[in-house]
Amino acid sequence: MRRFRRAISWYGKIIIKVLPFGLVKVIYKDYEQSNNGQGVIFVCNHRSASDPFLMACLPYEAIQVVNMWPFRLPILGIFARWAGYLSIREMPFEDFLEKAGKLLKEGVSMVTFPEGTRSTSKAMGQFHSSVFRLALEVRCPIVPMCISGSENIPAKGTRLLEPGKIRVYKLKRLQWADYKDLTPFTLKNKVRDSIAQHLAVVETVS
Repeated sequence: MRRFRRAISWYGKIIIKVLPFGLVKVIYKDYEQSNNGQGVIFVCNHRSASDPFLMACLPYEAIQVVNMWPFRLPILGIFARWAGYLSIREMPFEDFLEKAGKLLKEGVSMVTFPEGTRSTSKAMGQFHSSVFRLALEVRCPIVPMCISGSENIPAKGTRLLEPGKIRVYKLKRLQWADYKDLTPFTLKNKVRDSIAQHLAVVETVS
């Protein structure tokens, strides 16, 4: 599985660094710069179909929690299954909890987009609770991620890329001790608010 995860990561690096032919620049900023081998849950806002490929910026062994459509992609869908990607809509929550918990305890991190679908604009949708129930159950760190500038790269309904800059921000993690007394509902809103506040600042400046 590690080989397939590595292959997907390199594929993502090619997508974001080579295929845009200089039209798109991806800037990654890590506010924490911590990678101690512990599995964490990355929680990202979701604006574009390109967002999952941007996660190749992360220097972590990770899988993604996805809807069913990525598994339908030729070749890449097969690799995703072999890499251990999880489709939250294809399994009962108890099975998701068991498989995800096992991966996290093995040091494999998890990338999630809890809006469930891309917003295609700067507006952020409401978060679903499943990954936050998972975090509370397995007691692992949560790392908020902010993606800015991807909403038109590419725009919905087209594969054409517009010139621009995409910024990916890795914020400071929440340890289990920071959120253990919260409900999944309160936790998801806390993480969503932290992402929204950071986006508001960086997009006002830029």
